[in-house]
Amino acid sequence: MAGMLDAVDQRTQLVGENRLELLMFRLGGMQMFAINVFKVQEVVQLPRLNLMPHRHPSVGGVTHFRGRTIPVIDLSEAVGMKPIDKDQSCNLIVTEYNNTVQGFMVGEVDRIINMNWNEILPPPDGTGRQHYLTAITRVNERLVEIIDVEKVLAEISPYDSRISDEVIDKDLLSLAKGLEVLVVDDSMVGLSQARSTLDYLGITVHTEMDGKKGLERLKSWASEGDDVPNKLLMMITDAEMPEMDGYRLTREIREDPRLKDLYIVLHTSLSGSFNKAMVQKVGCDDFLSKFQPDKLATIVQDRIRDVISRD
Repeated sequence: MAGMLDAVDQRTQLVGENRLELLMFRLGGMQMFAINVFKVQEVVQLPRLNLMPHRHPSVGGVTHFRGRTIPVIDLSEAVGMKPIDKDQSCNLIVTEYNNTVQGFMVGEVDRIINMNWNEILPPPDGTGRQHYLTAITRVNERLVEIIDVEKVLAEISPYDSRISDEVIDKDLLSLAKGLEVLVVDDSMVGLSQARSTLDYLGITVHTEMDGKKGLERLKSWASEGDDVPNKLLMMITDAEMPEMDGYRLTREIREDPRLKDLYIVLHTSLSGSFNKAMVQKVGCDDFLSKFQPDKLATIVQDRIRDVISRD
């Protein structure tokens, strides 16, 4: 199974081309699920788990993986389905999100598929596990549900959105009021965290939930006569989004003379080392791993200082 991921480094070539690769798997039934390959470190058979006291109900235990102890989450139970039967054939998908490593217990792992982001659509409105989906797609006429792992992790270990007092430059707070930022993210958890930080700073927040809608919003402002790079302090964009990812969104902005000078921050749960390279490739101005309110506040305040110094 690990051989499926041997060529992952070559897949960086997909970035900026609005393409992605999905690892497909089942959670006990016939329904197919998926996550982005770039978040996957390895796929192995489920090892022996050690139980932990006072653990979250969706955490099956911990295991040792390549010299470190990682939590193992029953992904089926975490999204509101029947827990996985550990007596059956199970697999462990080891992932990295926001510089943390964890394993997801799943059933059968199917394959990796190469897709275009415009084939990835927002999930339909509904109940049940629909709340745990960030997108859907179809493969060979079969529905594939892409899990919102950020929401799963946030429910197991809630993110702290508070900004440390020592990070805040109180002299800047009055200057920040009235400034505008566009946040583009398909995850409600990601949007909520970014909005919480920006609201504290007194900044007006506009939001869109995919890159295509984000680009349409920017072009609409420009068509109405707004000087968008001056209207917005910055745009903060996720990398993975249905229809148009953050890399393609950035490229489209840089190719539009009305938008090309917009300050863009890539704000994502994908691997930091990978994204730092992609910042240069597609033309972002900065990169930040998600759910770090102190660092987000620092980037915003640094940008305010830079704007002030040029005025």
